Order: sequence, then structure tokens, then C-alpha cells
Amino acid sequence: MELIASSTLLLIVFFLVLRAIGQARALRALEPSRAIWDEKAPELAVIVPARNEATNIGACLTRLAAQTYPAQRLSIIVVDDNSSDGTGAIVADFAERRANISVVRSGPLAKGWTGKSQACWIGARSAPAEAEWLCFVDADTRAEPRLIASALAAATQSGADLLSLAPRQLLASFAERLMIPCGLYLLSFSQNLSRLQAADSEDVSATGQFMLVRRAAYEAVGGHAAVAGAICEDLELARRLKRSGHSVLLMDGARLISARMYDGWRTLWLGFAKNLLDMFGGAAASLTMAAAAVALSWGLVLAPIADFLHCQGGSPLACAALGLAAPAALAAFGFHIAGALYLGAPLWYGFLFPLGYGLGALMVLDAVRRRATGRVPWKGRVYHG
Repeated sequence: MELIASSTLLLIVFFLVLRAIGQARALRALEPSRAIWDEKAPELAVIVPARNEATNIGACLTRLAAQTYPAQRLSIIVVDDNSSDGTGAIVADFAERRANISVVRSGPLAKGWTGKSQACWIGARSAPAEAEWLCFVDADTRAEPRLIASALAAATQSGADLLSLAPRQLLASFAERLMIPCGLYLLSFSQNLSRLQAADSEDVSATGQFMLVRRAAYEAVGGHAAVAGAICEDLELARRLKRSGHSVLLMDGARLISARMYDGWRTLWLGFAKNLLDMFGGAAASLTMAAAAVALSWGLVLAPIADFLHCQGGSPLACAALGLAAPAALAAFGFHIAGALYLGAPLWYGFLFPLGYGLGALMVLDAVRRRATGRVPWKGRVYHG
């Protein structure tokens, strides 16, 4: 039995590492473009939905205002979604100093809408009539100067109607460094990016932190009004576009955009509980993924220990099993250590992955509970997901 279990662990780890490598290759990186856009460049409107983003919005707008894209062809619209902190005052100050930055108040949340969908929709309707492209950017992102120019060049060259970028994740707290890598690994294991990126696939992979969309395509599918009540409005909008015959592309934007989504346990837990089920394909798939992750991660810790102890007790089969379980465990730890370093976390976080997957399973259970009760809290509101 020990030999079978250890063989299975080694095969699973080998398969998952190969799959993660394949996924990374399927996600093409957005490189800084050398394209020079002049006064004839397409008009583009950047829309930033912001609710209680006083700690983020200043840095976000400073970076957006420094874009190399021609300022006369670029408008930046911040939609203040009923913020109760200093977000509105910060944006108003920017708007006074920069001619191409404006602020719009979203007003009371309409029935059946989520706050972000409503803010994005209001921003889209406030964009200049001449704007050919709409770019939805989260307030917690930081853009490099050539982000917009490079993204538009990639979208036009590829013929994409929607280009979504996966930012480089900035991890500062213990909670972020422990949990976000585990979530990213599970996504890479569970998704088939090559298939999702294929034109004949009805499903997509997208992130709402950066979505550049042709205005004509956006309006043709009804925009955010068509996904007004969706908890993960980014995925639903991308699906709607693709299923209507439009081209959707996800790229790795790590060289040109970064983001810090959460600032500790509370925001991270609520954010994961809000999004996990949609990211992993529903409650059943999420529970299955969580159970498998816990079983595998803790099995990689416990199996070599058990094999070693039994081998020391004189079991030849246990010694053979140890020869299989030990490389599997070393590969898993090495993978997570490399991931921690890549994401800018201390390497010792790579040794904590069983704890991360265990806590992640609790988050999945909480997400299922919240959806079952129809109460999904986020940023001071409760949605009926």
C-alpha cells in the first residue's frame, strides 16, 4: 500500500509540474512596445472604478497620468462609487491639475447591480463619444509608462476585441504571501489556458484588473449592464463577448502592470470567498479542488515521514516507497520555493504550502456557505450571489 501511495504521489507531482510549465508557456507575455502613437492614435478612455481607495488611488492616477500614449487622445475617468474615505478629494485634486482626468459620482447602487458593474457602466457611458477603446483598470494597480501604448498595440496586432492582462502580484503581508501563490498555482493546475484561449472555446480566462475592450464590441453585447448582478463581472463580460463571436485574449502583463489586491487576512478572506467559486467553475468543482489540494499537499509531507519510519523498522517495501515519496516531496517543495521567490516573497514561504492549501479549503467552504445563504459581503455591501 505504501508503495502504491508513494508512486501515485510522484506521478501526480510530475504531472502537475509539467502542467504548470505548459500553462506558463500558453500565457504570452506583453512586452513593452516600441510603437509610437501620435495625434492620429485611436481615442481611448481609461475607466477606474473606485470605492474607498484612498490608500491606492493617488499612486494609480500618478502612474496613469505618466503614460507615453498621447495625452490628447487619452481620457482618464474615475468613478467614485460612494466612497466614505478620502478617495473623492484625492481624485478631485488630480482632476483640477490634469485636463484629461475627470471624476464621476456613481450615485446610489441600483437594485440588481453590484457596485463595480455599476461604476464601470457609468464610466463607459461617461467616456467621450470619440473613444474607440475602453480600458477598465482597478484602483489597486500600478501602471508602467508604456502600459497603454503596449496594450493597444498588442490588441490591434492580434485582432483582439478584449485584451485582459494578468498583473504582477505585490505581496506584503503574511496572509498575501501564504495564500495568493497557492491560489495562482491551483488556477494553473485546473485551467487549460491553451484551450481557453482558443477561438472555438466558449469559455475564457480574464482578470478585471485590466481589461482593454473595443467600444463597439462592448456596446454590442450590452456592456456591464448585461452582467449587472454578476459577482465576477469580469469573467461574465469576457464570456459574453467571446460567445458573441468576439476575440478575447489574456496575456501576462507582469512587466507593465502590478497590483496589490489585499492588505491582510480580512480583505483577502472576503475577496477569496467572493471570487473562488466563479474562478474554479462552481461549488462542486471548487470543493473537489480544495479536497484534492489538501490531500495532496499534506500527503507530500506525511508520506515520506511514514515511509522513513517504517523503513527504519525494517520494511523493504517502505524503503522502496521512500525512494519515490522523497523525490515527490522535494519537487513539490522546490516548486513552491521557486514560486515564492518569483512572486517576491521570502523563500521560506515555500515550505508552508500545506498550511496555505488547508486554509484555502476553509475559504472554499465559507464561499459555498455564503453563496448558499445568498449573502456575499464586499466593501461594505452584501450581494445576493
